Amino acid sequence: MLSTVTSLHLPPLNHTDSHTHRPNSQNLTTHLLHNFSSPLELKQLHAHLIKTNTPLTSLPLTRIAFVCSLNPSFSYAQKIFKHLENPEILAWNSCLKAFAEGKDPIDAVMLFYQLQSFHVLPDSFTLSFVLKACTRLLDVSNGRVLHGYVEKLGFQSNLFLMNMILNLYALCGEVRDARLLFDKMSHRDVVTWNIMMTQLVKRGDIKEAYDLFSRMPKRSVRSWTLMISGFVQCGKPKEAISLFLEMEEAGVRPNEVTVVAVLAACADLGDLGLGRRIHEYSNQSGFSRNARISNTLIEMYVKCGCLEDASTVFDGMKERTVVSWSAMIAGLAMHGQAEEALRLFSRMIQTGMDPNDVTFVGLLHACSHIGFVAQGREFFTSMTNDYGIVPRIEHYGCMVDLLSRAGLLQEAYEFITNMPIKPNSIVWGALLGGCKVHRNIELAEEATKHLSELDPLNDGYYVVLSNIYAEAQRWEDTARVRKLMRDRGVKKTPGWSSITVDGVIHEFVAGDEVHPQAQEIFQMWEKLVVKMKLKGYVPNTSVVLLDMEEDQKEKFLYRHSEKLALVFGLMNTGPGTPIRIMKNLRVCEDCHAAFKLISAIVNREIVVRDRNRFHCFKDGSCSCRDYW
Repeated sequence: MLSTVTSLHLPPLNHTDSHTHRPNSQNLTTHLLHNFSSPLELKQLHAHLIKTNTPLTSLPLTRIAFVCSLNPSFSYAQKIFKHLENPEILAWNSCLKAFAEGKDPIDAVMLFYQLQSFHVLPDSFTLSFVLKACTRLLDVSNGRVLHGYVEKLGFQSNLFLMNMILNLYALCGEVRDARLLFDKMSHRDVVTWNIMMTQLVKRGDIKEAYDLFSRMPKRSVRSWTLMISGFVQCGKPKEAISLFLEMEEAGVRPNEVTVVAVLAACADLGDLGLGRRIHEYSNQSGFSRNARISNTLIEMYVKCGCLEDASTVFDGMKERTVVSWSAMIAGLAMHGQAEEALRLFSRMIQTGMDPNDVTFVGLLHACSHIGFVAQGREFFTSMTNDYGIVPRIEHYGCMVDLLSRAGLLQEAYEFITNMPIKPNSIVWGALLGGCKVHRNIELAEEATKHLSELDPLNDGYYVVLSNIYAEAQRWEDTARVRKLMRDRGVKKTPGWSSITVDGVIHEFVAGDEVHPQAQEIFQMWEKLVVKMKLKGYVPNTSVVLLDMEEDQKEKFLYRHSEKLALVFGLMNTGPGTPIRIMKNLRVCEDCHAAFKLISAIVNREIVVRDRNRFHCFKDGSCSCRDYW
């Protein structure tokens, strides 16, 4: 047995003391049992156990299986197992589990086929471990083979195995097979329904997912959260919040993932009341240390126009991620606080936190919204030179927006033509927006030519070009663009504004006369106009680009949706209460001028979130500094 000792690199036995001979022999055996790593060493150990009359039950079965699993000694391991009382499959299952969870799950699949060639009958655990390996590998081909074994061996009633197969089909994009299996399953639990719903949500089939959800006999918190998140992801925040309120009525406590989803819905809708309530619930539930929740809270408060609350959450975070810093920088940029955004970036760098590509989107937006052209150029260069970040299309769009807003339209156009990646509709749209501000018809036409190819059904670009022509009193061209829209089936997106009062969201469209308080709103607006004109207000009818009489233009102007929402808010909230309005389109010049005056007249803060940014009106001025 000297060869055994030499092969395993053991120190020689000490025979000088006969009293220590047995302990040393036992130590040798113990060492051999736990240190063999090849079939040859296993055979040497086997011989040693026979010679020392040590029972074979002391052999570590899992290690035998592991050492012999993928080599010609497989049959030798089988012979050892047959001398033991325990079923052979137990040892192989341990090895399969280790392979399935290890760095090379394909080994579990290979071992499974080797077991079959040696006629080792698999049990439910065998199949579950190999299915786990297939799931990690997204190996639907071998998954189908295992499905066949499940059917052949009569494991169809094993819900755990059936759920694993269902999940594998769904993850591999075989949704039709997954749905067929789902429909044929004789037994389903909440996990079964959740698996199917998860994949439908991922595919954007929210209608089918909700149909399943509505038919579930029993729902877990994961079920509710899946649907709430699904509605948020597909742009249906109203449905998400409605479902959350239903979840509360059902007595299901939200978890941390639910909280993130609902806060995201509140951010999209601007539902500050519910957002604050979720924030309070999060603190009471001990979720305050969850960085993802804190980051979503920052975004929610930012999008609801509560920058101070966002800062409070940010300042209270014990550990901030790059997402935290980026969200706060973007929030400051959206609210026109560019200088503060740049100072926060300096703080971020001083802490040793490296920025990412999203950070620079926020910084470039900050520069764009206030006209910091030089700083914007520096950031665009720095992101690559200093941080190795390759600019994405969003960064190029920000640069075009920055240059276009500043009136550097030719430079913006040349920047687009020299881009290393193909410009998209956002990039050309930024140039078109600058052309409207600076009344450059030639470049506007060039931008629109590209936009009509890239995004032919987007009404906004046609409307902007039409307005540019109208401002230049080129009415024939205006009519031509409108006709082109009709011919292509492009419909103008109606403008709407919303305001939340006492937890209820009220929506207004331009010229809205169906609201229950419509007449009172019109009467109060007329009173406000009188006070505004005393302070120098002159209706800017030039923004009404329609061929009508001047008095008709004024009436049309006074019925803009954001004006109606503002007056409704003044009528239905207490003195000093901030007014928060969400608008789907860009605020017009007249509304902007009117809101500045009204903020001073009624001594209220008015926050308007339009398609591009926030306008915070207070004491007769706006946070955008009229650069928008």
